[in-house]
Amino acid sequence: MAAPPPTEELPIREGEKKASTEQEINPWDVQAGQDEQGNTLQFDYVAISQKWATKLIDEDLLGRFERLTGKKPHRWLRRGLFFSHRDFDKILDRYEAGEPFFLYTGRGPSSDALHLGHTIPFTFTKWLQDVFDVPLVIMLTDDEKALFKDGLSFEDTHKFGLQNAKDIIACGFDMKKTFIYSDLEYVSGHFLYNVWEFSKLLPFNQVRGAFGFDGSTNIGRIMFPAVQCAASFATSYPEIWPNYDPKADRSKAIAKIPCLIPMAIDQDPYFRLVRDNSHRMRFPSPKPALIHSKFLTALQGAGGKMSASDPNSAIFMTDTPNQIKNKINKHAFSGGRETLEEHQRLGGIPEVDVAFQYLSYFEDDDAKLLEIENSYRKGTLMTGELKKMAIAMLQEYVKEFQERRKQVTDEVMRGYMTPRELVWKGNPNPVRKEKEKEKKGKGEKGEKGKDAGKIEEKTGEAKS
Repeated sequence: MAAPPPTEELPIREGEKKASTEQEINPWDVQAGQDEQGNTLQFDYVAISQKWATKLIDEDLLGRFERLTGKKPHRWLRRGLFFSHRDFDKILDRYEAGEPFFLYTGRGPSSDALHLGHTIPFTFTKWLQDVFDVPLVIMLTDDEKALFKDGLSFEDTHKFGLQNAKDIIACGFDMKKTFIYSDLEYVSGHFLYNVWEFSKLLPFNQVRGAFGFDGSTNIGRIMFPAVQCAASFATSYPEIWPNYDPKADRSKAIAKIPCLIPMAIDQDPYFRLVRDNSHRMRFPSPKPALIHSKFLTALQGAGGKMSASDPNSAIFMTDTPNQIKNKINKHAFSGGRETLEEHQRLGGIPEVDVAFQYLSYFEDDDAKLLEIENSYRKGTLMTGELKKMAIAMLQEYVKEFQERRKQVTDEVMRGYMTPRELVWKGNPNPVRKEKEKEKKGKGEKGEKGKDAGKIEEKTGEAKS
């Protein structure tokens, strides 16, 4: 795909206030910037990467990924839709060496159905799980949504969470290596130890600086970041690892297992806290690795993201084919010109066209997508034709999801949500370091050697 022109602007929309503002991105609010004329600007992902000191995913990293895994990078990686990372290269180091790591992602259940944008990180995480063959934990932050949404009770968000769990399962995760949990149900034991220990490390000034809390913020909101941060520690899930002993304390060896977190860029502030403080835990844990996605554009166009609270901003996974058709035709912002003659002369603007943006997410054939893009840019492909393509593709995607969702019973859901040992294999052809081979041959003393041996023995057994 061609890079978006840096000077491209969206036309002023009726009712929008003309004011120059910068983009605002945080876990609870995402707002695009505006220029001096009041034009809504596209999100500047390079700027947020520079501001937060993340690394952009480049061709060298993708090339190494393909060499190590033997898999072509996902289209969302190839097209820069997952665009930024922290320490993804270190996860590749561990994969190459056959060392354990796990995946962690989550969902804040504010409604009883997912929309199209919600499925992006889950679909990508499922692909990572398949490629790496590693355990995965999925956190349902039903506690968070009740704390931050004044109109929702904890009973409401817990019920939403269970429905969301069924939707997540319908994304195709392997039950043998996936544990899904509700915070309101699961956070106890070693997880709660980690929450309290981590919260003890954080002064209020650091949390306030990360999230903008003030004197009027309820203390539940102030406390919650410690819960989400503790979810990145392997010791929070003692049941999923080999040789679980319910009477044992947190394990120093398990604490050394890092995680990779696929997520939208707005969630990064949480895990900067972990990365700054994980080494201070009683049993120090590695910094979690992160891989960041862009926002799936709202139907109204660039500068917004799909929202569960605005039905006309999103394609919901419960929508009928006719609803999808009507939403795209009526609400999807177009990059086409005012008249047919003008469109044929000047061409369309795929960078701001919502139908094209959706095709860029779901059309797997790079050559076909490039042909569509070039035709639209030249003005030989009309907006109506482009929308028709997007409608057909989204209808099929949602239909397949709904068919899988019908198979997810309460019993199946509880299978995923039951704490238990997970089964995975990891890299089938690891390149182990000579030093590690020597250590394994000589053995190690103390708790570290004992616990690490159990984990290595189990993972080694699974790989054989």
